Amino acid sequence: MSLRIVVCVKYVPDATGDRHFADDLTVDRDDVDGLLSELDEYAVEQALQIAEDADDAEITVLTVGPEDAKDALRKALSMGADKAVHVEDDDLHGTDVIGTSLVLGKAIEHVGYDLVVCGMASTDGTMGVLPAILAERLGVPQVTLLSEVSVEDGKVTGRRDGDTATEQLEAALPALVSVTDQSGEARYPSFKGIMAAKKKPVESLDLSDLGIEEDEVGLEGAWTKVDEATERPPRTAGTIVKDEGEGGKQLAAFLAERKFV
Repeated sequence: MSLRIVVCVKYVPDATGDRHFADDLTVDRDDVDGLLSELDEYAVEQALQIAEDADDAEITVLTVGPEDAKDALRKALSMGADKAVHVEDDDLHGTDVIGTSLVLGKAIEHVGYDLVVCGMASTDGTMGVLPAILAERLGVPQVTLLSEVSVEDGKVTGRRDGDTATEQLEAALPALVSVTDQSGEARYPSFKGIMAAKKKPVESLDLSDLGIEEDEVGLEGAWTKVDEATERPPRTAGTIVKDEGEGGKQLAAFLAERKFV
Protein backbone atom coordinates (compact mmCIF):
# COMPACT_ATOMS: atom_id res chain seq x y z
CA MET A 1 0.00 0.00 0.00
CA SER A 2 1.31 3.42 -0.96
CA LEU A 3 2.63 5.67 1.81
CA ARG A 4 0.47 8.81 1.69
CA ILE A 5 2.42 11.90 2.70
CA VAL A 6 0.79 15.32 3.04
CA VAL A 7 3.05 18.37 3.34
CA CYS A 8 1.52 21.59 4.67
CA VAL A 9 3.05 24.66 3.04
CA LYS A 10 2.37 28.38 3.23
CA TYR A 11 2.50 31.25 0.76
CA VAL A 12 4.11 34.16 2.64
CA PRO A 13 5.19 37.74 1.88
CA ASP A 14 8.82 38.03 0.79
CA ALA A 15 10.83 38.93 3.89
CA THR A 16 13.02 41.24 1.79
CA GLY A 17 10.00 43.28 0.69
CA ASP A 18 8.30 46.24 2.36
CA ARG A 19 5.86 44.41 4.61
CA HIS A 20 3.13 46.24 6.52
CA PHE A 21 -0.39 45.90 7.88
CA ALA A 22 -3.54 46.62 5.88
CA ASP A 23 -6.32 48.88 7.21
CA ASP A 24 -7.95 45.96 9.05
CA LEU A 25 -4.61 45.17 10.77
CA THR A 26 -4.05 41.95 8.85
CA VAL A 27 -0.84 41.50 6.89
CA ASP A 28 -1.08 43.34 3.56
CA ARG A 29 -0.35 40.61 1.02
CA ASP A 30 -1.28 42.62 -2.07
CA ASP A 31 1.56 45.14 -2.11
CA VAL A 32 4.45 42.71 -1.65
CA ASP A 33 5.60 39.67 -3.62
CA GLY A 34 4.91 36.28 -2.10
CA LEU A 35 6.69 32.94 -2.18
CA LEU A 36 6.81 29.49 -0.61
CA SER A 37 7.89 29.88 3.02
CA GLU A 38 11.56 28.95 3.24
CA LEU A 39 10.97 26.88 6.37
CA ASP A 40 8.36 24.83 4.49
CA GLU A 41 10.92 24.00 1.80
CA TYR A 42 12.66 21.85 4.42
CA ALA A 43 9.40 20.00 5.00
CA VAL A 44 9.02 19.32 1.28
CA GLU A 45 12.62 18.12 1.10
CA GLN A 46 12.20 15.68 3.98
CA ALA A 47 9.00 14.32 2.44
CA LEU A 48 10.84 13.76 -0.84
CA GLN A 49 13.64 11.91 0.92
CA ILE A 50 11.15 9.71 2.79
CA ALA A 51 9.36 8.94 -0.48
CA GLU A 52 12.65 8.06 -2.19
CA ASP A 53 13.40 5.51 0.54
CA ALA A 54 9.90 3.99 0.44
CA ASP A 55 8.81 1.23 -1.92
CA ASP A 56 5.76 3.23 -2.93
CA ALA A 57 4.83 6.74 -1.80
CA GLU A 58 2.75 9.70 -2.94
CA ILE A 59 3.30 13.28 -1.80
CA THR A 60 0.48 15.82 -1.70
CA VAL A 61 1.29 19.45 -0.89
CA LEU A 62 -1.49 21.43 0.76
CA THR A 63 -1.94 25.15 1.26
CA VAL A 64 -4.62 27.55 2.47
CA GLY A 65 -4.54 30.98 0.89
CA PRO A 66 -5.53 33.32 -1.95
CA GLU A 67 -5.22 32.65 -5.67
CA ASP A 68 -1.52 33.56 -5.68
CA ALA A 69 -0.84 30.79 -3.15
CA LYS A 70 -0.78 28.42 -6.12
CA ASP A 71 2.76 29.75 -6.71
CA ALA A 72 3.86 28.07 -3.47
CA LEU A 73 2.27 24.82 -4.61
CA ARG A 74 3.95 25.00 -8.00
CA LYS A 75 7.33 25.47 -6.32
CA ALA A 76 6.76 22.36 -4.20
CA LEU A 77 5.53 20.41 -7.22
CA SER A 78 8.61 21.44 -9.21
CA MET A 79 10.78 20.11 -6.37
CA GLY A 80 9.16 16.70 -6.88
CA ALA A 81 5.80 16.47 -5.06
CA ASP A 82 3.14 14.50 -6.94
CA LYS A 83 -0.02 16.59 -6.56
CA ALA A 84 -1.42 19.58 -4.72
CA VAL A 85 -4.53 20.80 -2.91
CA HIS A 86 -5.41 24.48 -2.62
CA VAL A 87 -8.05 25.69 -0.18
CA GLU A 88 -9.25 29.14 -1.25
CA ASP A 89 -12.24 31.07 0.02
CA ASP A 90 -12.88 34.81 0.52
CA ASP A 91 -14.17 34.08 4.03
CA LEU A 92 -10.71 32.86 5.06
CA HIS A 93 -9.32 36.41 5.16
CA GLY A 94 -7.93 37.14 8.61
CA THR A 95 -7.99 33.52 9.80
CA ASP A 96 -5.62 32.86 12.70
CA VAL A 97 -3.70 29.69 13.56
CA ILE A 98 -6.71 28.09 15.26
CA GLY A 99 -8.89 28.51 12.19
CA THR A 100 -6.07 27.54 9.83
CA SER A 101 -5.54 24.29 11.73
CA LEU A 102 -9.25 23.54 11.37
CA VAL A 103 -9.14 24.05 7.61
CA LEU A 104 -5.92 22.07 7.19
CA GLY A 105 -7.26 19.24 9.32
CA LYS A 106 -10.45 18.93 7.26
CA ALA A 107 -8.47 19.10 4.01
CA ILE A 108 -5.99 16.45 5.17
CA GLU A 109 -8.84 14.12 6.10
CA HIS A 110 -10.37 14.79 2.68
CA VAL A 111 -7.12 13.83 0.94
CA GLY A 112 -6.24 10.84 3.13
CA TYR A 113 -2.85 10.45 4.80
CA ASP A 114 -0.38 8.30 6.70
CA LEU A 115 2.14 11.03 7.50
CA VAL A 116 1.77 14.82 7.72
CA VAL A 117 4.93 16.90 7.43
CA CYS A 118 5.15 20.57 8.45
CA GLY A 119 7.87 23.17 8.73
CA MET A 120 8.85 24.37 12.20
CA ALA A 121 7.05 27.73 11.72
CA SER A 122 5.94 30.14 9.01
CA THR A 123 8.21 33.03 8.15
CA ASP A 124 5.41 35.59 8.50
CA GLY A 125 3.53 34.63 11.67
CA THR A 126 6.45 32.67 13.22
CA MET A 127 4.18 31.23 15.92
CA GLY A 128 5.42 27.66 15.54
CA VAL A 129 2.34 26.12 17.19
CA LEU A 130 0.34 24.97 14.18
CA PRO A 131 1.86 21.45 13.95
CA ALA A 132 0.88 20.66 17.55
CA ILE A 133 -2.66 22.05 17.15
CA LEU A 134 -3.10 20.23 13.84
CA ALA A 135 -1.99 16.90 15.35
CA GLU A 136 -4.54 17.40 18.14
CA ARG A 137 -7.31 18.04 15.61
CA LEU A 138 -6.35 14.93 13.63
CA GLY A 139 -6.04 12.84 16.78
CA VAL A 140 -2.59 11.53 15.87
CA PRO A 141 0.78 11.57 17.67
CA GLN A 142 3.12 14.49 16.98
CA VAL A 143 6.90 14.30 16.70
CA THR A 144 8.00 17.90 16.30
CA LEU A 145 11.15 19.97 15.70
CA LEU A 146 13.11 17.16 14.09
CA SER A 147 16.49 17.63 12.44
CA GLU A 148 16.40 14.07 11.09
CA VAL A 149 13.38 11.94 10.14
CA SER A 150 12.68 8.55 8.55
CA VAL A 151 9.81 6.09 8.10
CA GLU A 152 10.09 2.33 8.38
CA ASP A 153 7.87 -0.58 9.41
CA GLY A 154 4.84 1.59 10.06
CA LYS A 155 6.68 4.01 12.34
CA VAL A 156 8.20 7.46 11.95
CA THR A 157 11.43 8.08 13.84
CA GLY A 158 13.48 11.23 14.24
CA ARG A 159 16.10 13.17 16.12
CA ARG A 160 15.37 16.36 18.02
CA ASP A 161 18.39 18.47 18.92
CA GLY A 162 18.07 20.71 21.97
CA ASP A 163 20.47 23.09 23.65
CA THR A 164 21.61 20.52 26.20
CA ALA A 165 20.46 17.15 24.87
CA THR A 166 19.51 15.14 21.79
CA GLU A 167 16.33 13.03 21.80
CA GLN A 168 15.48 10.04 19.64
CA LEU A 169 11.71 9.89 19.10
CA GLU A 170 9.27 7.61 17.35
CA ALA A 171 5.55 7.28 16.74
CA ALA A 172 3.28 4.83 15.00
CA LEU A 173 1.64 5.95 11.76
CA PRO A 174 -0.57 7.83 11.11
CA ALA A 175 1.39 10.68 12.65
CA LEU A 176 2.48 14.27 12.20
CA VAL A 177 6.04 15.60 12.21
CA SER A 178 7.61 19.02 11.90
CA VAL A 179 11.18 19.57 10.76
CA THR A 180 13.65 22.35 11.48
CA ASP A 181 15.96 24.30 9.20
CA GLN A 182 18.75 21.95 10.32
CA SER A 183 17.17 18.94 8.62
CA GLY A 184 19.04 19.36 5.34
CA GLU A 185 19.19 21.89 2.54
CA ALA A 186 16.19 21.82 0.21
CA ARG A 187 16.85 20.85 -3.39
CA TYR A 188 16.61 23.43 -6.16
CA PRO A 189 13.94 22.67 -8.79
CA SER A 190 15.40 21.50 -12.09
CA PHE A 191 14.13 22.71 -15.45
CA LYS A 192 12.59 19.29 -15.99
CA GLY A 193 10.87 19.54 -12.62
CA ILE A 194 9.51 23.01 -13.38
CA MET A 195 8.06 21.83 -16.68
CA ALA A 196 6.61 18.67 -15.12
CA ALA A 197 4.95 20.72 -12.35
CA LYS A 198 2.73 22.43 -14.93
CA LYS A 199 1.03 19.10 -15.69
CA LYS A 200 0.58 17.88 -12.12
CA PRO A 201 -2.94 18.03 -10.67
CA VAL A 202 -3.98 20.85 -8.33
CA GLU A 203 -7.32 20.29 -6.59
CA SER A 204 -9.21 23.40 -5.47
CA LEU A 205 -11.45 23.35 -2.41
CA ASP A 206 -13.51 25.93 -0.53
CA LEU A 207 -15.11 26.01 2.91
CA SER A 208 -18.33 24.35 1.73
CA ASP A 209 -16.33 21.43 0.33
CA LEU A 210 -14.85 20.88 3.79
CA GLY A 211 -18.07 21.39 5.76
CA ILE A 212 -16.73 24.49 7.55
CA GLU A 213 -19.00 27.41 8.44
CA GLU A 214 -17.78 30.93 7.64
CA ASP A 215 -18.06 32.07 11.27
CA GLU A 216 -15.48 29.42 12.29
CA VAL A 217 -12.74 31.19 10.33
CA GLY A 218 -11.77 34.67 9.19
CA LEU A 219 -11.48 37.72 11.44
CA GLU A 220 -14.81 37.04 13.11
CA GLY A 221 -13.82 33.50 14.07
CA ALA A 222 -10.26 34.34 15.07
CA TRP A 223 -9.15 33.65 18.62
CA THR A 224 -6.23 36.05 18.19
CA LYS A 225 -6.04 39.36 16.35
CA VAL A 226 -3.99 42.55 16.22
CA ASP A 227 -5.69 45.39 18.13
CA GLU A 228 -3.17 48.13 17.41
CA ALA A 229 -0.01 48.61 15.37
CA THR A 230 2.48 51.45 15.10
CA GLU A 231 4.66 51.81 12.04
CA ARG A 232 8.34 51.40 12.75
CA PRO A 233 10.09 54.79 12.69
CA PRO A 234 12.61 55.40 9.91
CA ARG A 235 16.19 54.53 10.70
CA THR A 236 18.20 57.52 11.86
CA ALA A 237 21.88 58.27 11.39
CA GLY A 238 24.15 56.63 13.93
CA THR A 239 26.57 58.32 16.31
CA ILE A 240 30.18 58.39 15.16
CA VAL A 241 32.81 58.15 17.86
CA LYS A 242 36.19 59.49 16.81
CA ASP A 243 38.98 57.66 18.56
CA GLU A 244 41.59 60.18 19.62
CA GLY A 245 42.72 58.18 22.60
CA GLU A 246 39.40 58.31 24.45
CA GLY A 247 37.29 56.22 22.01
CA GLY A 248 36.85 53.31 24.40
CA LYS A 249 35.60 55.53 27.20
CA GLN A 250 33.21 57.34 24.87
CA LEU A 251 31.83 54.05 23.60
CA ALA A 252 31.35 52.73 27.15
CA ALA A 253 29.60 55.96 28.16
CA PHE A 254 27.34 55.75 25.10
CA LEU A 255 26.32 52.17 25.94
CA ALA A 256 25.88 52.93 29.65
CA GLU A 257 23.65 55.92 28.90
CA ARG A 258 21.31 53.65 26.93
CA LYS A 259 21.56 50.94 29.60
CA PHE A 260 23.12 48.40 27.24
CA VAL A 261 25.85 47.70 29.83
